[in-house]
Amino acid sequence: MSDISSKSPSDGRAVSFRGGGFAPKSRRWVGFAVFAFLILIAEWGTRSGWISALTLPKPSDVLVTFHELYQSGLLFKHLGLSLGRLVIGAAIGASIGISVGVLIGLFSYIRSGLVPVIAAIFPIPKIALLPLFVIWFGIGEGSKYALIAFGTFTPTVVATYGAVDNVDRTLIRMGQSFGLSWWSIVRKIVLPGAMPGILSGLRISFAIAIILLVAAEMLGAEYGIGAYILEAGSLYDLERLFAGVVILSLLGVLVSGCIGVIERRVLGWRS
Repeated sequence: MSDISSKSPSDGRAVSFRGGGFAPKSRRWVGFAVFAFLILIAEWGTRSGWISALTLPKPSDVLVTFHELYQSGLLFKHLGLSLGRLVIGAAIGASIGISVGVLIGLFSYIRSGLVPVIAAIFPIPKIALLPLFVIWFGIGEGSKYALIAFGTFTPTVVATYGAVDNVDRTLIRMGQSFGLSWWSIVRKIVLPGAMPGILSGLRISFAIAIILLVAAEMLGAEYGIGAYILEAGSLYDLERLFAGVVILSLLGVLVSGCIGVIERRVLGWRS
């Protein structure tokens, strides 16, 4: 059967396999090439005067600023505190969000009670709530954790119960017809089926968490990437400002990469 499907009907030549199901292939070098091209364009534009030095610093100068930041030890001091705040706040918000989202997806009474509440708080700009969290939790770390957790919670809830709703009902009915218990259906069918949507929602949630991290650190933080960017901006130090922005971009790439690793491990059954 495999020999027949792999031969061309006209002349018997072998043809490539066409049943890949649109499976994406890794082309990491393309991303690096795009980044390198953009950096070279920026370097050329700033050196030639086509791009004003008042609007964009030379990438080479930003690299020198990185080196100075590394040599002084401030890079790890700012980055370490920011990573700690991000991990703790996002972990709290994501874990609660996934739990509540699964409950909303499984139980009608919880859905009826919580979906209107989630719909009411979801559109609220979380940055606008920062003064309120400062009043509730103080100017220290508590308000930063709370803001990041709350900002991560709402999109995670929406993504999770949407993913649970999108699980194929035919698979659930099949499990019921085979006499699986309610918990077995949830554990073996619903959660694995919802996991792609949950992980996609986490990508968005963690991106929002990084934005809120910067906002929280700009208010009442001595160290952290947000505080570093705020200080550089107040001094109009573009090299330091762009160095901070690049650190945030790398942080976003790191978070996305971690979620990608989880996807490959958890969702290996899809390949």
